[in-house]
Formats: sequence, structure tokens, C-alpha cells
Amino acid sequence: MSTQPDSVNTTTLLAYGLPGLPLAVLGLPLYVFLPAFYAQAFGIGLATVGAVLLVARLFDVITDPLVGHLSDHTRSRFGRRKIWMLAGAPLLLIGVTFLFLPAGSPGTAYLLVFSLITYLGWTLVALPYTAWGAELSPDYHQRSRIAASREGFVIAGTLLAAAAPVLLGHGEDTGATLASLALWLWVLIPASLLLLFWRVREPECQRAPVAWSEGWRILLGNAPFKRLLLAYVLNGTANALPATLFLLFVGHVLGAPEMAGLLLLLYFATGVLSLPLWLRLARHTSKHRTWTLSMLWACAVFLWVPFLSEGQVWAFAVICLLSGLSLGVDLALPSAIQADVVDLDTANGGGERAGVFFGLWGMATKLALALAVGIAFPLLQLAGFDAGAENSASALMWLALLYAGLPVLLKLAATALVWRFPIDAGAHARLRDHLDTATESHHEPIPSPSSPAAVPVGPVQRVRQHEA
Repeated sequence: MSTQPDSVNTTTLLAYGLPGLPLAVLGLPLYVFLPAFYAQAFGIGLATVGAVLLVARLFDVITDPLVGHLSDHTRSRFGRRKIWMLAGAPLLLIGVTFLFLPAGSPGTAYLLVFSLITYLGWTLVALPYTAWGAELSPDYHQRSRIAASREGFVIAGTLLAAAAPVLLGHGEDTGATLASLALWLWVLIPASLLLLFWRVREPECQRAPVAWSEGWRILLGNAPFKRLLLAYVLNGTANALPATLFLLFVGHVLGAPEMAGLLLLLYFATGVLSLPLWLRLARHTSKHRTWTLSMLWACAVFLWVPFLSEGQVWAFAVICLLSGLSLGVDLALPSAIQADVVDLDTANGGGERAGVFFGLWGMATKLALALAVGIAFPLLQLAGFDAGAENSASALMWLALLYAGLPVLLKLAATALVWRFPIDAGAHARLRDHLDTATESHHEPIPSPSSPAAVPVGPVQRVRQHEA
């Protein structure tokens, strides 16, 4: 039987989590500021902006699994993950510079090209980085701490980006804010990656990943992964809709665009502060059950948003405060659960290939964001909503329903999928015992799931029975 591994030390947690901050400083502008900026400043219609960003995101359907597969199979003196992150960082910074500092009057082609470049660079950095985190510890609860460190910095970075208009004194000048954030990224991304490479060891690969064709067959038989991925897409779309429409909702429904920065600060600050409490709850229940409770909490709070009207800013501030309580766990625990699902794949004969799994995970993340933009903006345009003019009560109601009503339905669907998820702490402990025993037995491969020996007494059998 395996023993409880030592706790991941604080230095490692902080050094690993830190790159999440600049990636989030990049993320908030891309999801919140950029669509409205290009629509309002350059006269590109909302439907066109939505279509362009949807196409750019769909490009990741190819790049995310490919980068994950390549990083899994990379063998170099620098490890499997670092070399891809080093290649992606310059590409990411170049794309961001052109996207946040547009010259002249950029059109649709300009927005598409530099969105594609930015997203490719982001994939090359973020995907191996996330897979690396899943490999830092084999322990069920330690993985929650590792993911929480990364996502805590993500929330802090988002908080910093949200506060940027106030901190920089740009107010409602979104273009000036984006220009300053581009300069910040040129400092933060290289500095955080250098600290990560210096202070965090990349674990050696013990089991070579299988070929793509065989691996795909094993992956398709991994029912917990498919369930988790679908729930993640649903919940991710539910989160992306309000993120995409936030500025429009605050400006047009509440009539208080000057309050947007403070409301975002409130939301993300509560997300950071509440994260340790959710992690403690996850230790006493399970990661998946804690995640579902956080989604139900968010639904109960967000149900009241469509009833708000112009001037009710403080009521919305209370909603931001309460819904922000679920933010941190909504980011941290799903990826920690994903790391456990990767172990099940390894037990079924797939080898160590967290890159492929988090490639599909990243694809799902970006697909959710693309769906949010691709759904929201065209529907708003059909409802007669105009970001640069006065709008009818009907158009504003559509904005409110897309901002809060549809996300509640999507989160409820995700909750139904995850509530009875089969891998808890006990099942995962037996799974790790099985993997450790196989490793100690001269690194003998775990049998293929097609053979009778592939169903050992323990986690794999339990998971399959639970799925049945």
C-alpha cells in the first residue's frame, strides 16, 4: 500500500502558481474588454466580433490536443513541458501587442489574425503548464492545493486586470487600459516563467504514453472523463456568458458603467478569500461534491439578476459579493478532478499523458468561451440591442436573460452530471496503490482494458461499476 505523500511545500506552490497571474491579466481583457472595445471603437458589429472570436477559438480544437500530444511525447534535457512554454511565450507576447495596441483602424481580418496568434501562443504556454501541475503530486488532496495555488493567482491576476482602469487612471478609456496591460505582460510573463523553471522540478515520466490511435481508443472508454468534460463545457459556458456581457449589462441595464471596475474587484476579491474554506470542505466531502455545491450556490444567487433595473447598483454589488464566493472553487477543483481522471487513463494502459487530457480540457475551455460569444452577440443583435445607442425594454431583458438566466440552466445541467461522480478520495487511493504496485514490479505495464486482468480489485472496477 502507498503511504501518504509529503505535503507540497509553500515555495513550490507559490512558484508554480505565479504564472497564473499574468495569464489571467491577459485573460480578462480578451474575454471582457476586447469584444466591446472592437465593437464600439472600430465599428465592427457585435455579430461580426462574435463570429471572429468564435473562429479563432475553434482553431484551438486542433492546436490544443496537438500541443498536448507533442508535449507528452517530448524527450529533452529540459523536460517535457518547459520547452513548449519557452516556445510559446514570445508568440503570445507578439500577438497580444498587436491585439491590444491596434494601429489605425483595424478590421475583421486584423482581429482574426492576431487573435489566432495570441491563442496559439497561449496554448503553447498554458497547456503544458497546467499538465505540469497535475504531475506534481499523486495525492488526491494535494492536487487540490496545487490547482488552488494556480487558480488563486489566476483570480489575483484577474483582479489586477479588473482594477487596471482605476489604478492607471484611464477610467472608461478601454483602449488606454489595454495598451498598459500589454506592457505589463511583457514584464510579468517572462519573470514568472523564469521563477517557475528555477524553483519547481518537473517530474520524470515513468510510463511512456501510448501511440495516438491506441490512446484514443482508451480515452473513448474513459467514461468519467467524458462526463467531466461535458460538465466542464456546460459550466464553462455558464461562466463565460456573464464574463462576456458584464460591461454591457452594467452599462445598459444598471446604467452605471463607471461602477464596472469596482464591481469586478468585489467579485474577484471574494473569490480569492473564500477559496481556503472550499478546500477545507472538499477534504471532508469530496472534490466533485464540493464543486457541485458551489455551482448550486451560484445558481441561487444569480437567479435574482434578471429582476434588476436601472440604478440598482448596490443590489447587484451584493449579488457580485455572494456569487464571487463560488469563483475560486469553480476554477480549482475541476482541474484537480481531471488529474485524478488522468490516473484512471494510466491504469487502463494509456501511459502518462496529462498533456493530451489537458489539451482536450483547454479545447473545452475555449469552446465554452467561443460558444458564449457566438451565442450571446448574435442573439442580442436579433433582439435589436445596440451597444452604442439607447435600447428598448425588450432588448435589455434579452441582455439580462443571456447574462444570468441561461447560465443558471447550464450550471444546473453540469451539477446533474457531476453530483454522483465515481472517483472520490477512497477510489483514487486504491487507484494509486494499483499504479504504485505496477511501478514497483519492474515497471510492468498495466494490462489493456480489453483483457480480464485489466480490471484489478479496486478503483478501475469500482469506477466502471459506478458508471454502469
